Amino acid sequence: MKKLLSIRSLTLYIFLIIGLIACQSNNIDNSFKPIKGFSEKANNQLEKFLQDTKNETGRKIAVFDGDGTVLGQTPHYLADEAMYQYAVKHPDLHPKIFNEMIKQSNVSIPYVQNRVKYIAGVSLQEYRDLGEKCFKKYYSNKIFEPMRSLISTLKQNGFEIWIITASPEGMYQQFLSKELKIPITHIVGIKSVIKEGIITDEIIKPIPQDHGKKWAIESFIQDVPLLVAGNSRGDKEMIEFSKGLKMIVNPDEHIAPDQTESIADYAKKNDWLIVRINDVPDKDFPSISSKKFGIRINKTHKVKESEIK
Repeated sequence: MKKLLSIRSLTLYIFLIIGLIACQSNNIDNSFKPIKGFSEKANNQLEKFLQDTKNETGRKIAVFDGDGTVLGQTPHYLADEAMYQYAVKHPDLHPKIFNEMIKQSNVSIPYVQNRVKYIAGVSLQEYRDLGEKCFKKYYSNKIFEPMRSLISTLKQNGFEIWIITASPEGMYQQFLSKELKIPITHIVGIKSVIKEGIITDEIIKPIPQDHGKKWAIESFIQDVPLLVAGNSRGDKEMIEFSKGLKMIVNPDEHIAPDQTESIADYAKKNDWLIVRINDVPDKDFPSISSKKFGIRINKTHKVKESEIK
């Protein structure tokens, strides 16, 4: 009899604990809090988006570009500055690839592949550490805080967060996964086959640049996102792949020779959510990329007060 009462008491206790946990879960406040640094219009759009997707039954996926979208890119991409600093210390590493690369546009598909081929022979862990070291030294204050807040809000509302970048996957995985508190495998970039822990020059496709970013979503995430955010013409196809919110950060007003309108005008015409975030270079930034190797300097963005009201 005592044994039976003991079992009943234990069962009652378990149900009580489960009930308390359920109550706590129900009491978590997932209500939208305006994101500091975004305009009232942007916050209203985000609040509506979260309300509209609240009862989504499938996977809730949000995809972000890396440089210029969640991470500042002035005066240079972290991928370039880290690599060229490494090159100064290793002048004899893959000279043919290196000399080819510095003559190419640093946003071209051949260049972003060469950036990974150049590092072939280095361990994946060393490459991850290289990226994190550069981040801590020069970019630790360049994570866009409004985007960090947005990502945190999305996670609280059940979203998977992914980064799709044309920068080297290995170099960005470690520091971005820590900063954004997402799985390291959710950072997808230019990658090559890893053999026995060593990076090779066998590039894995699709190349996440331009159309390849959309194909990377299809290949590696394997579902259609509810939100996609980018910052440049190279993100256009993946932004348009979103079945929900289409978002762009600091869109360029420049019209390239092969285009008829700027990505900023295209975004306005198609009712994308446009946000502006400060991205200015630090005074003591070394700029090895441009000073020693002639790599172009990325555009500075200074936000006007009127743009965040």
